[in-house]
Amino acid sequence: MRRWRFIKYLVAWILPVFAYFSLSGHGWVTFSPLIFAFVFIPLLDQCVGLNERNLSDVERAVAEHSRGYDIVLQLTVLIQVACTVYFLRVMADATLTHMEITGRILCMGLMNGVFGINVAHELGHRTDYYHRFLAKILLSTTLFLHFYVEHNKGHHRNVSTPEDPATARFNETIYAFFLRTIPNSYASAWHIIAKELQRKKIPFWSLRNEMILYTMVHVLTIAAIVAISGWLIALYFVLAALFGIVLLETVNYIEHYGLMRKKVSANRYEDVQAWHSWNSDFVIGRLVLFELTRHSDHHWQPNKPYVLLDSVPDSFQMPAGYPAMMLLTFFPPAWFAVMNKRVNDASLNKNPVRV
Repeated sequence: MRRWRFIKYLVAWILPVFAYFSLSGHGWVTFSPLIFAFVFIPLLDQCVGLNERNLSDVERAVAEHSRGYDIVLQLTVLIQVACTVYFLRVMADATLTHMEITGRILCMGLMNGVFGINVAHELGHRTDYYHRFLAKILLSTTLFLHFYVEHNKGHHRNVSTPEDPATARFNETIYAFFLRTIPNSYASAWHIIAKELQRKKIPFWSLRNEMILYTMVHVLTIAAIVAISGWLIALYFVLAALFGIVLLETVNYIEHYGLMRKKVSANRYEDVQAWHSWNSDFVIGRLVLFELTRHSDHHWQPNKPYVLLDSVPDSFQMPAGYPAMMLLTFFPPAWFAVMNKRVNDASLNKNPVRV
């Protein structure tokens, strides 16, 4: 039975089922994916609770040689692409009300965040060309290809330092974080590529500049949608992409809020440790997000496949799963009341520096 354990991650595919109901339905049903993600999952997380257990050596060996975990991700790519195409087709319905248009855009945005960016994040950490290519396909569905550069080459190097635009400062609201991280992460990606090209003595203005290629992909994608479906459908696509990006940045906000690495010399910070990320072992959120919530181990060992991620004893734990904590961020006084004491306790226990 151990070799079939990948089946539990099919729980994540409940989301595209709700997405189908949203994109083919009318009225309040168009909001059903959001109700599932931000009402039912937090409730289920609290009912089912935590599971801090890690794989045994035997289970780990079986998981390392099982193709099922990768097949689930590969099929998820197909689901995301199919959902995007379906979204573009059904949004042309002239009978849709403003409420239904909003519900469907938010539905597609949720798919972009959970399947588009989150699964791309997992695949983008793989070392083989095939899985990295799939990651770029996913990121193109939400106009976020620069994430591939900034996350892997910027965020993982600078996490929990002032140099990282994706690390939330202590007492920084989610709204201030959005205004800082979205433009700065994009600028960081350009800066990273510029330095790489300079080091390799390659002209900045060339097709070997990844950011130029990614920009061209985005422009051509929007242009193709305009040519096939019109400006209005292209606008809906862009709005859904933006909502997916907002969800991703909300996740970034909760993952490192208030934590900072110590500077050990003029040009160097201490190595990334488990206590530089917030962790969450609530079961349902773990499955739906493909173990993203075991974030401490991910930053400790970025190339570790999702199924092998551990609950690290030294990591700091959030009081609820990701969906519940994401909702809490939009009410800053409540967020600060819940998290600031934990940041202070973390600073005393492990890390004397606070962002």
